[in-house]
Amino acid sequence: MSGTRRRFLAGASLAFSPTLAQTGSNDRIRLGLIGNGGRGNALFSEVAKSGENAAITAVCDVWRVNRDAMAAKVKQTFGAAPWETTRYQELLARKDVDAVLIATPDMTHPKILADAVAAGKDVYVEKPFAVDFNDAKMAYLAVKKTDCVVQVGTQRRSEAGLIGVAKAIQGGAIGKVTRVNMEVNFQEARWRRDHHMVKAEDVDWEAFRFGGRISGGFDARKLREWQLFRETTNGIAGLWMCHYIDLPAWFLNDPFPQRVVALGGVYLWKDGRQTSDVFEAICEYKDCLVTFAMSLTNSSGGRNHWFGTKGTINADTFQMSGDGSRDPNRLEGASAIEKIEVDSHMANFLKCMRTRQQPRATVEAGYSHAVAGCMAATALETGRRVGYDPARMELT
Repeated sequence: MSGTRRRFLAGASLAFSPTLAQTGSNDRIRLGLIGNGGRGNALFSEVAKSGENAAITAVCDVWRVNRDAMAAKVKQTFGAAPWETTRYQELLARKDVDAVLIATPDMTHPKILADAVAAGKDVYVEKPFAVDFNDAKMAYLAVKKTDCVVQVGTQRRSEAGLIGVAKAIQGGAIGKVTRVNMEVNFQEARWRRDHHMVKAEDVDWEAFRFGGRISGGFDARKLREWQLFRETTNGIAGLWMCHYIDLPAWFLNDPFPQRVVALGGVYLWKDGRQTSDVFEAICEYKDCLVTFAMSLTNSSGGRNHWFGTKGTINADTFQMSGDGSRDPNRLEGASAIEKIEVDSHMANFLKCMRTRQQPRATVEAGYSHAVAGCMAATALETGRRVGYDPARMELT
């Protein structure tokens, strides 16, 4: 055990505070932040500006540099130094933590989530919900055994414009939607990070290996560039497609694709990465074909087009028109979609902790986008069409 971990274990309080349910709705929500890198910092900021009576009181990261920086920010913002550890299990054992925010590498999300709800914690878990289908199923079933509030970090469900798009499509504004085209394009070696400053003595490597899921000895590149390796992610399907493939389930009230095919590979950035720099998946929902494509080889921008029998919606610009429709009841001209303002994704989670209502991005929504992403990743890896049986909860 490292000196840092021994010190914080020795300093742990022997008289833990009562739970949130016992203290009442006017008391401060105490949050543990697991993962103190890029997404962890984003969640820290969301808590700070949420307007809710909440504070981060414990932090966990395997890399001392990230953990120290986060601890300093927490002390400055919330007025007290947080409890620190490199092992998330130690944080979950604390009775003075009401909920946890999970912002760790993708493949760790399901296990930490399952362990957290087993410990009675409410959870905000970053997307993707999972990058392995069996992990997704395990975490979903673990949550359903509890009454814990779980918000999945697909924060686009709290965006005013997309809430307006959902309302328009579900209200029949463009008729029956039969095709969706979504694209993301960057011309950059995305997810590459400098790792030469990372020292082995600053990393709890055994914790990062996550029960042996990551092979080999200390490797600074795996720590910093985990998005490039198959042990820690399923590639673009999890890293980026999850933002978009969440939308068909939401807008069309159709949680799972029936069939998925995919192609892709490393076509430009031959830097040792094991995940694609060009990728495309075709997902067949009920009476609707959804395509998602991404490249790191060209910066032509993004597209998010929804084609209906009465017109088309551009979900990037929040515009709809009758273009492309010959239906006698087609939309006339073009118009802006109403934006429906709501509180932030984090504020929604914190409020639901108090009310015990379901948040905007439920565990069902998280499982849904994970299934679609895992279907696409499996299709890419095997070269086969992949289906899903919702009754048996199995890929076919």
